[in-house]
Amino acid sequence: MTRTILTAATVSLLALQAAHAEFALDARYSDADGDMIADIPTDEAQLSDPDTLVFAYTPVEDPAVYAEVWQEFLDHMAEVTGKQVQFFPVNSNAAQIEAMRAGRLHVAGFNTGSNPLAVACAGFRPFAMMAAEDGSFGYEMEIITHADSDMQEVEDIRGGQMAFTAETSNSGFKAPSALLQAEYDMVAGTDFEPVFSGAHDNSILGVANRDYPAAAIANSVKTRMIEREVVTEDQFRTLYTSETFPTTGYGVAHNLTPELQENIRRAFFDFDWSGTALEEEFSNSGESQFIEINFAETWSVVRQIDETMGVEYSCS
Repeated sequence: MTRTILTAATVSLLALQAAHAEFALDARYSDADGDMIADIPTDEAQLSDPDTLVFAYTPVEDPAVYAEVWQEFLDHMAEVTGKQVQFFPVNSNAAQIEAMRAGRLHVAGFNTGSNPLAVACAGFRPFAMMAAEDGSFGYEMEIITHADSDMQEVEDIRGGQMAFTAETSNSGFKAPSALLQAEYDMVAGTDFEPVFSGAHDNSILGVANRDYPAAAIANSVKTRMIEREVVTEDQFRTLYTSETFPTTGYGVAHNLTPELQENIRRAFFDFDWSGTALEEEFSNSGESQFIEINFAETWSVVRQIDETMGVEYSCS
């Protein structure tokens, strides 16, 4: 499959009349090398070398689904690092960010929309992302409705209700909000009623069960749910499909020792996916390896959407 990344020129078409917010790290972090992520502390007293590493995967779906999916990878990380590794189920992006900011979370996958917030407010240092065998990566935002719905196009949402996931989600809120206003002159709360499901699987199930007339979702989540036979393709009609966005970014807390950070990186890039639960789950959305990423470059389009929407990187 050929994937294209949403360019800055494309995002400029989404320009909204909103106060602009420039991306910046919280005052507790430094960025001497200008790579837009928190530096590793030079003062040894500020470094952390925990006996148990805590890992959390972004709550795009029920965390219970993923504890077993990630176990073989976490066992591999334990072997590479010499640490115990514990899966930490989180139920919201805010809880995940707060856990890393407070020092209770050491390794994590943050979703597309919350990645910049985690970098700015929690000292998150992303370095990896899942990709297909040919190195292509990403997912598309879709606006979906039930296959039997009267809705035939995006304009039909006007005057009705639409489900989002959470305000920190790129595909579940920020990108569709920018799209609806820029291309269709529709504003949530004015032209349609917004509701929040809390997660992509909730929105997808809500549309399948006709609880929501329409929803904005990440199609990678829908694909995996179809493969697990939680829902079926014929339950949905897609009203809109975006260009491709970067997917979940994986990384570490900034204050882990340099040696531990390097070993965690090695655990990601040395992991053999063959025959694992991770391969079984994520091959459903075309992913089969971890590749290296650069936050400044890979997430530039997401930061521009944040700027367009006037997102404030407030870390209080």
